[in-house]
Amino acid sequence: MSEINVKIYGSKDTLPKMEWESFFHSPELFHITCRTPKQTALMAVAFDGERVVGHLLAIIRRRTICLPPFFVSSGRVFGEGEYADDVDRTEVFQAMLTAITKRFRRRLCFVVEFSNISQKMFGYRCFRQNGYFPINWQEIHNSLHSMPPEERLSEKTRRRIRNVYAAGVETREAATKEEVHDFYMVIHGFYKMKVSHVIPAENQFLELDKSDNAKIFVTIYKGKIIGGCVCAFSNGSAYLWYLASKRKTYAKLHPNLMTVWQAIRYSYDHNYAHFYFMNAGLPWSKSPFRDFVLSFGGKPVAKYRWFRFSFSWLNRFLTWLYRE
Repeated sequence: MSEINVKIYGSKDTLPKMEWESFFHSPELFHITCRTPKQTALMAVAFDGERVVGHLLAIIRRRTICLPPFFVSSGRVFGEGEYADDVDRTEVFQAMLTAITKRFRRRLCFVVEFSNISQKMFGYRCFRQNGYFPINWQEIHNSLHSMPPEERLSEKTRRRIRNVYAAGVETREAATKEEVHDFYMVIHGFYKMKVSHVIPAENQFLELDKSDNAKIFVTIYKGKIIGGCVCAFSNGSAYLWYLASKRKTYAKLHPNLMTVWQAIRYSYDHNYAHFYFMNAGLPWSKSPFRDFVLSFGGKPVAKYRWFRFSFSWLNRFLTWLYRE
């Protein structure tokens, strides 16, 4: 393989023809992101001569704040990208990571986060060489191909699901724009005070709802949406991307439980091999959300998330603090 050249494509550029399996690095998600306010899509494409040998989708998100300069930008990448079968993935990733990190610096991204890397140690040296540091993170993986998901539930969880169904709660795919809007209001309120989460504008959810590679599920009680989630489908598996509910107002109806259960059932019925909870948080010894997620019969998987801060002194301190 000759020297790898990387070009960064933005919203005004025409992407080259590329093969893809991961929705998170697809031209479709690139274009959805380009059409979403306060978001910028960047596609790093690696060439060997004129041949595309890899590509990686990065998203820059802008958030309004109360202090000057009144907005802050952050970079986000899900996974390590796509690669041709006959290339050295680490070499190509190194070239794309170096190029996209330079672009993040030019765009003044306060923090950059890489998550959902397929293997914990993938790209370790590449990340370190580009100034990133790792934090241990937890993902939960549910296998759907070996047995029906009901058989993985505890009797307590099965009974709770039956009782909530009997109370008149329904969970299904969003059927109208109005239902997507109502779900967006739930998710916007749910994450309003969680500064670590950046929720995209409503039109991204409307476009995801029209995609063949994503679904929005809503949980309804007496005509009101009390919860919902967004699932993406990629590489033959399902990924729980966003989850929110009015869990305090409707605590006895367990809207999170019903929403996740419907998403798992849908994924099983449509022959997806695995159901991935993309974010189970830091691996604390006690985590109510992780315990909730594990009640569906999945297994915890330890991963790294890689971070890089624009302030060099802060990045050096955190690199020392989270040294591995």
